[in-house]
Order: sequence, then C-alpha cells, then structure tokens
Amino acid sequence: MLAREHALAETGLVNGESMSEPFASLIDMSGYQPEAGIADGEGGLEAPPGGLAQRPPRLLLTLLGDYWWQQTEPLPSAALVALLAEFGVSDSAARAALSRLTRNRLLVTSKSGRRTFVRLSGRAARILDEGARRIFSFGGTTWPWDGEWSLVAFSIPEHNRSARDALRKQLRWLGFAPLYDGVWVSPRDHATEVVQRLTELGITTATAFRATTAPGISLEGLPQRAWDLENLQAKYDHFITSAAALRDRILAGQVSPVAGLVARTQVMDEWRAFPGLDPDLPNELLPAAWPRSAARELFITTYDLLGPLAAHRVRQIIARYAPELATAVAYHSSDATIVPDEGVPAPTARSDAAIAGP
Repeated sequence: MLAREHALAETGLVNGESMSEPFASLIDMSGYQPEAGIADGEGGLEAPPGGLAQRPPRLLLTLLGDYWWQQTEPLPSAALVALLAEFGVSDSAARAALSRLTRNRLLVTSKSGRRTFVRLSGRAARILDEGARRIFSFGGTTWPWDGEWSLVAFSIPEHNRSARDALRKQLRWLGFAPLYDGVWVSPRDHATEVVQRLTELGITTATAFRATTAPGISLEGLPQRAWDLENLQAKYDHFITSAAALRDRILAGQVSPVAGLVARTQVMDEWRAFPGLDPDLPNELLPAAWPRSAARELFITTYDLLGPLAAHRVRQIIARYAPELATAVAYHSSDATIVPDEGVPAPTARSDAAIAGP
C-alpha cells in the first residue's frame, strides 16, 4: 500500500499551487521536490535520500502503507524510529512525526508496560486506499473525449479566502486548471462533482457548466494552454531516464535490500507526483509521442522488482524489536496483490552478507 499515501500533496505545474485533496487537508505535506535522480550515480541509490528525510510524517505513512498493509497488530514505535533511520531521519524527528500523525488521527498508539506501539488508524487506511487506486490506475487507460470542456467560474471575496483556497485544491484534485482568474477548465465531465464540492464548501458565487470551443479560436486561447505541457514532458523524460537506469541495476543484481528499500520509496515518491501534475488530457490534446505510458511502465517494473528486496530489509528491522511480527511484513505489487514473507531477497539481489551495507 505504499501508494495509499501517494496522493499526498505534490507541487503543481500550474501556478505553483498544491494539488492534493483530500490528503492535504489531513496533513500539510506540500513542498514536493523531485530527487536529483533515483539512480543517477551521484545522488542516486547509494546516496542519502535527503528529500524523503525532510518529510518524516509522509515517509512513515508511506512505509506503513507499503509493508504493513491490512495488518491490525501494532508495531513497536522503536521499530518505526529505526525504519525511518534508514532514510537519514533522526530519532527526535522520527518521534515528532509519530506525535504529529497521532494528533491528526492517522496513527493510533497504545502502551504495553514502558513500550509504545503504533498502527494505522482506520481513517488513514481508508484515505490511503483511495489514493492507491488513483496512483496505480493513473495512465493505465485511454479515455475517449467528446470534445466538451467542464468549466467552473467563481468570484469569492478575500474575507472568505479559506473557502477559495479549499475550492482550488479540490479543483486540482479533479484535474482542473486555471485558464484565467476565476475560470477553471477540465476536459473531463466533472461538472457534477464540482457542484457537490461547491455545496460542501458553502460557496454560492460560482457556477459549473459544459461547453465546446468556438471555431476560429487562436492557439493561445485554447483551453489546453492552461497546462504547462512542455514542463510536464520534461519531468516525464527525467523520470524515464532515472527509472530505466534503476531497472538495469536491479536486473544486474547491483541493488542490496538496504538500497532497495530506499530506492523503492524514492521511485514512488517521484511517480506519485504525476497524477497531480498531469491532467490526463485526451490524446487529441496531447503532443505527439507523449511519454506518460513509457514512464508508467518503468514505474510499475521498478516498483515490483524492488518489492522483495525492500520487504526483506523491513523484516530485518522489525525483527530487532518484535521478532514475532517480522514474518507478517509483506509488500504489495502494483496490482495490489499482497506478497507474503518469502524469507530471502530476490534472486538478483546481493547476498545477505551485503544487507548491512549500502
């Protein structure tokens, strides 16, 4: 379930605003910055994942979701602190992350003697599952387009700024982008969902409708200009280059369980930005040779290949604090199939003697 947290906030390509709902309303995890490269040599797999370490609460949700999915047994908090240390997170930052997530009702803590135990809350599991469905399905289906656009027009005064900001986040989550001030567009039929969001937010000075472009509109005036597709394509191209290098290293047996755990988290951290950045425009509106499909295929391949290695390392860490729970660690593949304890790393991994090293 690593991706059950994956719809947590990402920076947008449009006006630089955050793009994540409902997750951003639970915890402010904005400020996504793509890593230098998930397999760039310098700053790659063997380097400390600085970007991940800067967001310990988000990282912890990711790890619990990916390797403790659907488990109800709580884990020792000390084990989670040690797990975060694999990413360069200090003990104090790790414990602060535990406290923050508990305050936000995403974790449930309990005591046994002097030991503290932690598990995901039911609320967190439901929200993260919703994010997973979007992340793993993103880019997998081509949708036909009827040629119509969904438009939202609103005028919300400054004194109601919180509602205006909430509406913008909701619109981005639905795939809208601002064409002009107060006018947002999407090529998908989301008018009904928008009306529902407006009602929930108590906004009455807004309207939503469907329309087509009039003949003779200049290229600069076309609705798809609301998205910076050139910038987005550059991000896809960078991801493809990095993920392809990572895949080759995995297949060559050059990735240990220690590095595999970090790399699997990094590759998802980069990929999970795209559903918020990419409006999933119909093929008719995209440049030729759009790279989304190639990027998705590499994401799925590397994510699944690294599963056994990463889970093996997590079992080792949990075993230090709760040996009886270590065998319950599992990973899930990109199709949400749970893969239980296999006992050993993937055949392409280095030997167990290398596990303690990078």
